[in-house]
Amino acid sequence: MPQVRVIGEEGEQFGVMDTRDAIRSAREQGMDLVEVAPNADPPVCKIIDYGKFQYEAKKKANEAKKKQVVITVKEIKFRPGTDEHDYSYRMKHAREWLQEGDKVKATIWFRGREMTHRELGARILEKLAHDLDDIGEIEVAPRMEGNQLFTIFQPRRHKKTEGSKQSPGGGNQQPDGRQ
Repeated sequence: MPQVRVIGEEGEQFGVMDTRDAIRSAREQGMDLVEVAPNADPPVCKIIDYGKFQYEAKKKANEAKKKQVVITVKEIKFRPGTDEHDYSYRMKHAREWLQEGDKVKATIWFRGREMTHRELGARILEKLAHDLDDIGEIEVAPRMEGNQLFTIFQPRRHKKTEGSKQSPGGGNQQPDGRQ
């Protein structure tokens, strides 16, 4: 590459220069010549402190990673003959997970002759959907895969309305702050 377009540290244009002249100019300023757009014609290089550039890029990537929301899928398993106490215990855990923002996969596992009574599993999933309706919604409708019937719930996204805002004192406040 005999020539490159050179940009200064503050974004000022130095124009198209010979590669050796651009490197020399960068060294005189105590900086590095970094190629930022190799596919351009001529390639674009920037005069910057490369160590500082790498540090800021790493810092920016870490900030983006911090703001990222990680959603996990937790699973609860039932059998067609699951009793009420076991059901309520698992439903309570599913409710907690949905409130924490995780997704919940509810699986009904059939063995042998239980496959002929799939409606028992469907009833359990319908009951679970009804019990979790206030905080979760069905993301994947109940579906059979092999000997398992499953559905996936996701947390319900609440939309806040403007009219529902009240003062912390409970309303009826006078202009001077008394109730």
